[in-house]
Amino acid sequence: MKGFLITFEGIDFSGKSLQAKLLHEQLVEETRPVLFLREPGGTEISERIRDLLLDTRHHNMDARAEILLYSAARAQLVSEQIIPHLQKGMIVICDRYFDSTTAYQGYGRQIDLDFIRNLHKFVTQGVSPHLTFLIDLEPAEALKRKQLSNTHLDRLEKEERKFHRRVREGYLAIARSEAHRFVVIDGAQPIDNIQKEIYERVKSKLNL
Repeated sequence: MKGFLITFEGIDFSGKSLQAKLLHEQLVEETRPVLFLREPGGTEISERIRDLLLDTRHHNMDARAEILLYSAARAQLVSEQIIPHLQKGMIVICDRYFDSTTAYQGYGRQIDLDFIRNLHKFVTQGVSPHLTFLIDLEPAEALKRKQLSNTHLDRLEKEERKFHRRVREGYLAIARSEAHRFVVIDGAQPIDNIQKEIYERVKSKLNL
């Protein structure tokens, strides 16, 4: 494919969504052909699945149902949005992708990692990110941000701290194993510093 897929990963309240949006805005200002997506979501079907997944009323959702719902939302997004836009040669920025499932359902829920890897291959049709930014943050710092946010927390955000510690450790393990595409950034830095580092990395990769 001619396009370039950039993904953003990190635990909740790491600041990854903000950085994904800032990069998108910067590339739009430069009139680059770019599309911004989020996971789960990005299509009508995927957004409906998102509502199910994040609804706090579904606190008893089985981990197997959870991973299959995330995968169903991703399958639709890949087919309907990611592949067509990459084929057009566009830059696609995605706030979360399959690494989130490996970290949250694999390390967090402790579902078999080999099963998850095989599931990813089926769901994504082999489409892997060219560049992944992991905005790394200690769960204790994320908790402080969560308490200051004064926002409604979704089902995953309400998980206990040890769950988020496993997720963070999972992300770091994934980044070490796939260092060719991962850039790990300290999420405790000022927002502007993080934004600048991300943009410099993107410019270098894309020869902008």
